[in-house]
Amino acid sequence: MDIRPATTDDLPACQAIYAHHVLEGTGSFDEVPPSLEAMTARYRQIVEAGRSWLVAEDETGLLGFAYYDQYRPRTAYRFTAENSVYVREDVRGQGVGKALVARLIRDARSSGFRQMLAVIGDSENIGSIGVHASLGFQRVGTMRDVGFKFGRWLDVIVMQRNLDEDG
Repeated sequence: MDIRPATTDDLPACQAIYAHHVLEGTGSFDEVPPSLEAMTARYRQIVEAGRSWLVAEDETGLLGFAYYDQYRPRTAYRFTAENSVYVREDVRGQGVGKALVARLIRDARSSGFRQMLAVIGDSENIGSIGVHASLGFQRVGTMRDVGFKFGRWLDVIVMQRNLDEDG
């Protein structure tokens, strides 16, 4: 498996992976998959700000993607990043997400960020919670019943990692 910066050529595969998560899962609170044009705009906003948008690939194609951005637009948040990671369904549990997030941590740290947050949709999203915990993220909060998807209320788990620390 190789991890590298994404290019615009990767975006159709990223959009397809994300669309699956939107339509089949509760990790994303989107209910309608974004168009390729919307995904491209998101990508451009991330990379033009100097942030990382990464893809993992092997001989079977694109396995997953991840990116980080400033947590919120207000200037006091300028040293806090939030990551997003999505993996192709048939390779979940094989270390793809962990490898992508580990690289995001390194990239965000070298870009001057001090904290990284994972805002995880659905408290039952044990895959994402486990990946982040294995990389040193601590659970710092639960926002109860803040999303409604597939006919049920969903919590959001917030996990945080200090980028000044190893681990």
